Amino acid sequence: MSDPLDLKRFIRTVENFPIDGISFRDITSLIETPEAFVKTCDELTKITREFGANIIASIESRGFIFAGTIARDLSLPFVLARKPGKLPNKTFKKSFDLEYGSTSIEIQQNTEIKPGEKIVIVDDLVATGGTAIACAELLTKNFNVRNEDILILCIIDLTDLGGSELIKEKGYFVKTIVDY
Repeated sequence: MSDPLDLKRFIRTVENFPIDGISFRDITSLIETPEAFVKTCDELTKITREFGANIIASIESRGFIFAGTIARDLSLPFVLARKPGKLPNKTFKKSFDLEYGSTSIEIQQNTEIKPGEKIVIVDDLVATGGTAIACAELLTKNFNVRNEDILILCIIDLTDLGGSELIKEKGYFVKTIVDY
């Protein structure tokens, strides 16, 4: 599997978490290792710059860790996609299924996104693709963003779960830097 930056050695696998049968890819060790964290953030920033993004969006909560560094490095607005009830203004909401349950995310209605702006959605990993697609659909439906103006950017791709392929089928771009 792909690991061009040699980051897998900083990602722990925790079996049977959060439920039995799941092999959880734990990025806390990557975040706790400055060399690996900087290398990861630099690569994500490079990919975002190459895409020509105008806005960074990110999904609660691990995506925020990486998205904040990209937004700062490129001086871009940072849009939060959060769990219900966490944002202070009126929101747009999208429910979706996960590999081990279901949930929803929200983006504030007063978020400023202009037609034609390119958005990079940052999260820690792609599993089934449900979370990333929900965020992208919130943007396309409620802010008139075109599918081809969205890049889903994650550190990890769990290829066996097919999320990246589903994201592509929906007409969005997807890029990851470590595959399992």
